[in-house]
Amino acid sequence: MEYLIVKWLHILSSTFLFGTGIGSAWYLLFAVISRNVAAIAVVTRIVVIADWLFTGTTMIAQPATGFYLIHLAGYPLHSAWIMHSIALFVLAALCWFPVVWLQMRLRDLSAAAASAGTPLPPAFWRYFKWWIALGIPAFFAFLGVFYLMVAKPM
Repeated sequence: MEYLIVKWLHILSSTFLFGTGIGSAWYLLFAVISRNVAAIAVVTRIVVIADWLFTGTTMIAQPATGFYLIHLAGYPLHSAWIMHSIALFVLAALCWFPVVWLQMRLRDLSAAAASAGTPLPPAFWRYFKWWIALGIPAFFAFLGVFYLMVAKPM
């Protein structure tokens, strides 16, 4: 029963992690494409909150429940699928930390532009390009983790 509860928590947190990431990226991307500064300011503010609330907590819950599941199931930690999962998760986390910082800059710059009634400054677009560049490998890293989590190829 303990294994099933931890597995459920692990799956639930992975759903929140991936779902919030995809959802936030979708809304931020299309808000920016709209070039509506007021909309961008609102969406970036909400994305930063969602990232801290959902992504931040699940970035802790995922490895905690994952390592506990490994322990409960008796999988050897040095199994290739576990080592690859850890590496991909670390890659995604290394992308996520600067993305959070970038999102806070995007939020602040768009809020200032919306308040002043001015276009987005060039710094916004530089940060946005980095946000995309870091989001792509994080997305594919999480896809890889999902595959390994489900398939568990030995």
